[in-house]
Amino acid sequence: MPRSNEGRQASAKDKIMLTLLKARKIVNQALLRARELNVSVSVAVCDTSGRLIALNQMDGSVGWQADRRSMGKAVAAAITGLPSDRLVEKLGEGGPRLSSYGNVVPPQGQRGGLPVVEAGIVQGGCGVSGAPTAEEDEDCARAGIAALDSSATEPALPPYSGRSSSSLSMASSA
Repeated sequence: MPRSNEGRQASAKDKIMLTLLKARKIVNQALLRARELNVSVSVAVCDTSGRLIALNQMDGSVGWQADRRSMGKAVAAAITGLPSDRLVEKLGEGGPRLSSYGNVVPPQGQRGGLPVVEAGIVQGGCGVSGAPTAEEDEDCARAGIAALDSSATEPALPPYSGRSSSSLSMASSA
C-alpha cells in the first residue's frame, strides 16, 4: 500500500532547493563582480549531484577550458560541501569517490569553487574560472552566492564598458 504524504511535516531540506532562478541570481551576481574586477570569467552552478543548473561564459573568457574548469570547481564544492581547492583533502578522508560522478564534469581541486549553503544545508556549488588569479575566481563565486542572502531585487546587468558585443547567456534568458 503506498504511503501518503498527508500530515507529514516538511523538513528544511524539503523546503530548500537550488532552483534555476536562484542559480541565475548567483551567476548574474558573480558576473557583476567579475565586471567590477575587470576580468572575463565562466561561471557554473550545479546541484549536489554535480548536475549543471546554469552556465555563463563572458565575452573574452578563455575558451572551453574555462567553462570546463568552472563546472569542475562547482562540482567539487557541491559534492564535498567545501571550497573546491579542498577536494583532495576530502577524498583523502574517505569522502566522495570520484567514480561516483562519472556522468558529470569531473571535480576540479582548484581554488574558485564554493558550496552553496542555505539554512545550513549544502544545496550545490558555484565555480568560477578565467580570471588571472584563483583569488579573483573565488571572489566572484563568493559574490554570486552572497546574492542568495539578499532580499533585494536582482540588479540588471550593465553593458560591458569598452566591449562591442554582448555575452550569450543561458542565465539571462527567460
